Parts: sequence; structure tokens; C-alpha cells
Amino acid sequence: MISTVLNFAQAAAEISLLGGIEIASVALIVYYIFAKTRAPAIIASLFPNLNLSYRSSLVKFNSISNDLLVTLRSSNDAKPQTSLAHGVGTQNMLQLTPHSGCKPYKSIFDWGVLFPYFAQVVRSEKFDYRQVTEIVHNDSVLKYAIKQAAEQALREQRYAKNGHRLLSRSISGDQDNFNNTEDAQEGISYQNILRGQEMRAISILKEMGSTLNNILLAVTSWLLYKLLPCFLSGVVTHTKQIEMLKSVSESSPGTPLIFVPLHRSHLDYIMVTFILTNNDIRSPLVAAGNNLQIPIFGSLLRGLGAFFIKRKIDPVEGKKDVLYRAALHLYLTHALKQGHNVEFFIEGGRTRTGKPCMPKGGILSVIVNAFMDGSIPDALLVPVSVNYERLVDGNFVREQKGEKKIPESFTKAISGIWKALNSNYGLMRIDFNEPYSIRELVNSYNKIAKDGSAKIYKPASRTLQHNQSTSSLYGTDVVCEEHRNLIESISRQVVFDCAAATSVMSTNALAFLLLTRYRNGAEERQIAAGLDDLRNSLAGCKDMGFSGESLHIIAYACDLLGSGLISRTRDENGRIFIRAVPTVESFIELAYYSNMLTPHFALRSILLTTFHALLSDRGENRQCDKATPGVSTKKLIDTAIENCQVYRYEFILNKPTQELEDLLHKHLDDLVISGYMNTASNEDNGVDSMECRRLARSVAYYLDCDDDDYVNIRDDERADCFLASDTLDQQRYICEILAPFACTYSAVAQALKILDRNSMLESEFISFVINDLSNKVKRGSCAYAESISTDSVRNCLKLLEKWSVIEVCNQRGMRLISLNTLYEMSRESLNTIIKKIEAVVPKFNTGYFQSKGTTKLQGSAVIASP
Repeated sequence: MISTVLNFAQAAAEISLLGGIEIASVALIVYYIFAKTRAPAIIASLFPNLNLSYRSSLVKFNSISNDLLVTLRSSNDAKPQTSLAHGVGTQNMLQLTPHSGCKPYKSIFDWGVLFPYFAQVVRSEKFDYRQVTEIVHNDSVLKYAIKQAAEQALREQRYAKNGHRLLSRSISGDQDNFNNTEDAQEGISYQNILRGQEMRAISILKEMGSTLNNILLAVTSWLLYKLLPCFLSGVVTHTKQIEMLKSVSESSPGTPLIFVPLHRSHLDYIMVTFILTNNDIRSPLVAAGNNLQIPIFGSLLRGLGAFFIKRKIDPVEGKKDVLYRAALHLYLTHALKQGHNVEFFIEGGRTRTGKPCMPKGGILSVIVNAFMDGSIPDALLVPVSVNYERLVDGNFVREQKGEKKIPESFTKAISGIWKALNSNYGLMRIDFNEPYSIRELVNSYNKIAKDGSAKIYKPASRTLQHNQSTSSLYGTDVVCEEHRNLIESISRQVVFDCAAATSVMSTNALAFLLLTRYRNGAEERQIAAGLDDLRNSLAGCKDMGFSGESLHIIAYACDLLGSGLISRTRDENGRIFIRAVPTVESFIELAYYSNMLTPHFALRSILLTTFHALLSDRGENRQCDKATPGVSTKKLIDTAIENCQVYRYEFILNKPTQELEDLLHKHLDDLVISGYMNTASNEDNGVDSMECRRLARSVAYYLDCDDDDYVNIRDDERADCFLASDTLDQQRYICEILAPFACTYSAVAQALKILDRNSMLESEFISFVINDLSNKVKRGSCAYAESISTDSVRNCLKLLEKWSVIEVCNQRGMRLISLNTLYEMSRESLNTIIKKIEAVVPKFNTGYFQSKGTTKLQGSAVIASP
């Protein structure tokens, strides 16, 4: 009796303690919101049309609260900050409340006019968000997966008991079939294992399931309306894009929308849900990593639509977790069948470099599979582009330098919110792109497969087949090559389109200029002129997330990035000199913002780097001063295609429906028109001939005809692409764009020598390369501090594994890398690979760049010592 009372008291104490902690945490957050926004200010914002004066009451309140609230913020006057107009044709979602004062409430007595934010969240359309956890639990496919998992566990138990003896007897759940004591005991063991797997299935679904509901959406929406202006100057999007989504969802009510954003911040999915909710579009279920299941915030995210997925589905490398895969597969399928929209990040995690990551097709394969087995009539993929003027999550400098990621926790979340509310992150831009129909994509794929064309997917002759699966996220346990090709093609198309549609923010433009054209710094007016040139070159290709005078934009971006990244000094004549702060950390962080523009210029950079490498190989510049050095177009394009393969895991350079060679020809024409190269036709007929040539090439492509029928393209080795000596500086800036990545790849290739007759942990090899790059930066032999990038090192290792230069094996959860036998036995073969990778490194201290007398950039020479 006493023990029962004590146990009850202990349980009550634990519950009260946990509850007290949560209540205290919520109270602290509410108090901070109260202190941050101030009660009178909140009242004034609730009654925006009444023009209440609250300065006097605020002064009294601050005098009573003394030092505490004075420390938080003692006056209503905001910090003096420069502002910037967002892009043309966009609206700030934080200032739009379409349901406040709308019909049928439009009158002077409408309470929505007095309480616009409250009216907005109350009057927004409410949807029936059905829970699917119970449906999944009762699904016969899950029960079969439970049986499979139990059988697998029993086989492992037998294997452990009997050593390495092969199993030859099948498993039976009927105890009557066992004829001896050992079989009877095994039958009992199987039943226990089966019950354990059933309990595990319940646990998996409980931890995974979302609790999306209208009440929490409304409360959170109101809070965001109040809190986001504390640290964001706006959340901007095109209202036409919202209207497009509403039209699509209304015209096809049974078709789920699949939102596929590029992942930059934890704020991404919250803001997508915020915009959809306040524009009467069904909020999506959001795939989130289970590392976000932290106290309070995990429950909040679950109520806002998050369903949690293990970051590593299979705990043991090479062994499928059949039950977990089946649960996830069925949860997504039933969610789609119940009419839920879905949102997932096709890159997996957040980008650490600022540019798009290579896509992961697991969740996409489930959605395609749901269409193919008739669970849903169709699904519409909506690529979403998200960008920030300043990243709310801080930076990823530690991880790029090879340090371990700090795991998410309640303390980290609180400190992050506290820091955010006391900071200024500028504008956030969200673009919803035109949806893709899964049905049309699959039909197009089947048509291509039936026609036997190898132009796009290169599939086998048979059409796409489908077999129901209980475990594979690719839809079938034995995945056919056509299905894998389809998923890869769709995912690469989505990432490519998202990257192309991402708007350029002011900080992206400034960082890009400081790391390429003005790496050693320049006067403010020079950088403003460079920004004008950049905006002109991007016109019609990229949407600009800002507008106004370039001088004002430069000053605004400098203020936003802060003195930790940008140095601004004034000379005796009053002229402002701007440069990147000379530290490794500042260059790596600036590279994050600059890399948003890198994919746009990647092919041009590859072409120019290849062009100058070929010129150096020909060695014609010293033979005759009157002769203009050049190379053949065919040689240039063929070599550039080879160099593009080096970056296959770094960039998606073309859509699956585009031919890389055609794109290279297009960019070559652009380089000629821009004056970065000269051609024979350009010298004879002027720039207009290049425009005609490019138009003819486009016509030939769309008519699916041979280009040679329309354009006289030289296929021999005679030089027809010549050096433009008067634009060498501009050519160098273009080559500079990919130079940091090339230096990283070169360092990885050189480090392969330490694997000679020796295997090494992958993590140790990456640390070795990062340390080597750091030392080169300190010595000045590497001019790019941003080359210190763990992500690029990993991408290069993927490339080397694809080329069969290295072999990767898993031992007890650790990845070991070693040289392939061919390259281990032949040093010449290894040197060939090293030369192939080093071919993409620009040679700024040799060739025509040096001949003009341009000074070598010494980005590393000015790096401050740690």
C-alpha cells in the first residue's frame, strides 16, 4: 500500500515537474513577446484605424519595470535602419489580410476593420484535416510487413544461435507443425517477436503521425503576423502565383498539391504553411526530420502539419528496415488518398553552401507510386523557391570547416528565437512555380520509352511497370531501371527549375561581386557600377528581389550583412571603400550568399576556363604577335563537356530534357555577343550574325533537325573561336566563379596519393583534405578561403566513386575508402585522373591572363590568422 502511494506520488511529481517546466517555458516566451512588442503597442496594432497614442503609457511602464524592460527595448522608436523596396509585382504577405473587412462584412461596423489580424485567421477557410494514423495501422499491407519483420528477426536469431549455418527451413506461425521441443520453443519465440513488431509498428506511427488542426494553424498564424515584423522587413511573393494555386486547387479538388521547396532554413516550411493558410489553400503535411522532435517545438510543428521521419531509415548499413519503410510508404499513400497536400524537401537537409544540393528521390517515388497503383488520379508537383536577404538560421561555417553539427535542442531553439527577435534579417522571398502533372510526366516517359528514343531518359524498350511494395521507398522491392530513371529525371527537373526561379536578393548580388569581380575590394561607386552590369546581364533571366538605385542597394546590403562580413572604410577624400572582411569565416559565409548566383554562370565559367586552357596548350601566343590566338569550336565544346562531368555532383547544369551540347553552344553564342570571345563570323559580319546563328540553332532544336542544315558549324580543328584581348579582365571574373570549387576538387585529387596501398576512414580523409586546404590558404598558395568546404569534398568523393577510382565499403557503420586496384597498381592511371580534375582549375598566373599584366588575386594573402 505504501509503495503504491509512493509510486503515485512520484509519478505525480514527475508530471508536475515536466508540466511546470513547459508552463514556465511558455510563460517566458509570452513574457518576452509582451516585453518585445509592448502591451500598448499590441493594443495599438490591434486597433490600427484608431490611431491610439501609447508613448506616455510606455514610458510609465518602462519606469516601473526599471532596468529589465529598458534592456529589452526602452522606447517605441525602432533602430535606424536602411530599407529597401522589394521586387516589382510582389506583395508583402505580412501586410495582407484579405479577410479583414471583406464581403460580406464590408461596412463601417465590421469588427474585422478594428481587428484585422484576428479577423484574418478566424475568417480564413477551414479544412477537414483527417488523421491517417489509424487507417495505416489497420492496413493489411502493414500487417504483412509486421510479419515480414518478425520473420527477419527470427532468422537473425537463428543465425546468431547456430553460428554461420545456412537456414534451410521456412518459418511457420502454426505451433501444431512443430514436432519437437526445440520447434515448439522456436514457435513461442516467433510469437513473442511478432508481438514485439506489432508494438513497434504502433510506436513508429505514433512518433511519425501529424496532428494538423485548424485551431493551432489560426493561433500560430496570428502570432506570426505579430512576431515576424520584429525581425523580417517582409515576406514577399507574387499574388498572381497565389491566384494560380487557388485556381488549380479549386479546379481539381481531388488532386493533391505536392509542394517541393529548396531547403534553406527551418523557417521555410512554417512560412509556406502561413501563406497557404491565409490564402484559403489547404495546408500541407510536411516531411520533417526526427531531430526536430524537441520539447514543445516538436509538438507545435506536429500540430502545424509536420510528420517526422528518421534521418537514417536503415539503422544498419545494407539491411532494410522493412517495417519502418512500409509504415512511411503507407502513411504517405493514405495521406494522399485522404486529400492531404504534402510538402517535402527534395534536397533532404538544408543547403550548407547556398546552392542547390543533389536531389533525393525517396518520397517522390512514393507519390509517383501512389499514382501508378491508382490510389490517386493525379498529383501536381509545385516547385517552390525560397530565399533570404540574411539567413535566419545563422551560418554553416563550422560544418564547412569540418566541425560537427550542433544537434537541435530546446535550449538551442529558445536561444535561436531570442537572437532572431533582436536581429534584422531583411526580406524573405517565396516563389511558387508552375505545377507539373505526375500523369503527364509518366505518360511522356512511357511515350519516349515506346518510341525507343534515347534523347532524354534512355530507357529500355518496355513501358514503365509497377508492382506493389511493402518496404521500398522506390515503389518496388526490385526497382526497374525505367522507374529509377523517371524519379531521377523528375527530381533533377524540379531542383533545376527551383534554382532558376529563385529570386536574387541584394545580399546575393553584393557577395557575388565581392568574391568575383572585386575580390580585393573597391570603392562604393565602382561596386555600384558592377551591380548595374550584373542586373543588366540578369535581366530576363533571373527575377530581382530588390529595386532602386544601386548605390542605395549596396549600402543596404552592407548594413544587413554587418561589419563581421563587410568592411567599409572612408578615405581622406570621403570616398567609401568596401571589401570582404579578411577572415576564413567571413569568406565562407559570403560564399553561401554568392553561391545562389553560381549555377546561373556555371556553364559560362566552364567554357571560358576551358577556352583559356586550350589556348595555353596550343602555345600560339608567343609565335606571332599579329596572329589572333584561337581554338576550334568543336574542340572547345567537346572539352567543355568533359569538364562538365567533373561537376556532375556539384551542379545540375541542364534539365533532363535538354542536351548539354546545345546549352553550351547557346552560352558560347552569349559569350561572343558579350565580347568575351571573337569568332570568324563575328569578325566578318558583326554581332548581328551571331544573333542569326543563335536563332537558327533554336529553330533546328525545336524542329528536331540537324544544326548543320541551318548553321554552318565548323567541325574541323581549324581555329574559329578567338581571344578577345580587350575584355580579359571580364573573362577573368567569369572564370573566378567556379575557381573555389575547382581548387577543392584539385586538393581532393592530390590527396588520393595517401590512399596508396592503404584504406582510410572517409571522415579522416575529409579532415585531411580540409586541413590541407586551410594550410594552403594560410600560406597563400590557395587564393580562395571558401574552398574550405566539406560539402564539396564529399561531392568530389562521390565523383571518384562513380569513376571507380575509389572503393567505399561499410564496416560496423563506418565508411572506409581505398583506391581501386587499377589506380593502386598504376601511378600513371592515378596521375591521369588528377590531370583530368585539375583541367577545370583556371590558370591565372600563366597564359593570356598573365600576358596582359593583370595581377594575381591574393585572396589568401589577406586572410587574418586565427
